[in-house]
Amino acid sequence: MASDEGAVKPGSDDHEGHTVGQGEQVYERLREEIVEWDLAPGTHLNETRLAERLGVSRTPLREALLRLSRDRLVRLSPGRGAFVTEIALQDVVHQFQMREALETHAVRLCARNAERAVFGALAVDFLRWEEHFAREGVHGAETEYYALTDRLDAAIAEGTGNPYLRESLADVRRHLRRMRRLARRTPERLRVGAGEHARICRAAREGAEEEAARAVADHVNNSLRHILDALGGGASR
Repeated sequence: MASDEGAVKPGSDDHEGHTVGQGEQVYERLREEIVEWDLAPGTHLNETRLAERLGVSRTPLREALLRLSRDRLVRLSPGRGAFVTEIALQDVVHQFQMREALETHAVRLCARNAERAVFGALAVDFLRWEEHFAREGVHGAETEYYALTDRLDAAIAEGTGNPYLRESLADVRRHLRRMRRLARRTPERLRVGAGEHARICRAAREGAEEEAARAVADHVNNSLRHILDALGGGASR
């Protein structure tokens, strides 16, 4: 029997609602574990063990695995079961191409939005982090820094005013969070990245949509180059 600590919380009281509620919770729980590498690429997702650990029946678990397969986070193999998808070099390239297409347009919309003050405050914060990485290196500060990048992502998504674009951005960013683990996060790359983020924020705050789009494109391509170099696939761009 699974412990209460690892179990998902009950859903609605009626049986159908209960299953749907648990299915959503299992889906979100497994998705987060995959993105954060608690379930690493290639991991076999044994249904019996997962059901016991999460404290659910097979029905909501299978619903969650099917949704995760549609998200391309899980591979369903007939006769073998479910596996966390591996990350291929071409997947990295394709996701960054999608990111560039979505984020350049998103930041243009942000620059046209009358409510842009948030980007001025974010620019100041990123400049502080640029100085921090130059002066002190990383020293366990990554979690706090990535919380700031999450705030920028949220501000861009909100600034678009487009719920469909927000949903597409959320999807690609989940995959990119997973791929972030492939990069070597050196103090120099973090310093440069903070400066790139500050440039994006300044342009968005000033309403300079062309400059904002160029800044996003430069950052995305530099991030891709960094990951490909770490994987030894720099020539594949």
